[in-house]
Amino acid sequence: MKGIIVDKDTKEPLPFTSIGLKNEQIGALSNEHGVFSVPAPTQNSADSIIVVALGYARRAVLVKRGVTVTNLTIEVPKRAVELGNVVVKAGKIKNLGLGSRTDNPGEGMIQGLPGSQYAFFVKNDKNKRLGSVRTVSFYIGENGFPREPFRVRLYKADGNYNAPNTDLLTENVVVSAPQGGQWYTVDLTPYNIVAPEEGFFVAMEWVVSGDKFFATNFMDDYTPYGQIMRPTFEFKESRTWNYSIGKGWSLITAANSQGLRYNAMIKAEVDMIK
Repeated sequence: MKGIIVDKDTKEPLPFTSIGLKNEQIGALSNEHGVFSVPAPTQNSADSIIVVALGYARRAVLVKRGVTVTNLTIEVPKRAVELGNVVVKAGKIKNLGLGSRTDNPGEGMIQGLPGSQYAFFVKNDKNKRLGSVRTVSFYIGENGFPREPFRVRLYKADGNYNAPNTDLLTENVVVSAPQGGQWYTVDLTPYNIVAPEEGFFVAMEWVVSGDKFFATNFMDDYTPYGQIMRPTFEFKESRTWNYSIGKGWSLITAANSQGLRYNAMIKAEVDMIK
């Protein structure tokens, strides 16, 4: 099944949209032009394509087994966002760093297929009074394709078992690092994102570049896809979740020989109000 995802009102293509079959738990990600290709149902006589676009309402489309579709257009409506009350209080603003503090990554590489994500919880450990999110940073690996694009995602920890759930960043922020082996910082001040008091998740989402997602084999049993992130072993608790299309979020619980947990190497800077 092939087609395109568009805005219901403007008819503009929606890039990097998640498309999955509800019952068979398989799916894909549209490219930057909103174009997608996903297998037809094979287990049941009918199934539903579930469309999830950032900043838009979910859409379900009925599809049938044995029917080839090559020009499907799916229109998705904007999601209405109800803003809560904002209380303005005077105070001095300072910069507060949350998340990873080291410049030395741990052994290993974090990689993903298009549509997959790794989200790290930047915790407000000292219960400071937080304001807006200034920047988020990812430690980019030197292997794979460091300059391949990825999408930045921010979430509240309001899912099951405090998993990532509600989007804090509802705009498509797709970036590309100039090189690997270092931190790459993304400025989020234009989006006026208010940081939840307990902290929030910062995620890297692998996206599709052009018509193909670049891949290469440089070791016998290892295939990197696009961007690679490095891990850190700074924390005694697991703060990293992995998302894959059709399966959802799962907590990463791996640890090293010292009992320190395997986490994605991510950090953030936020306004601290004194």
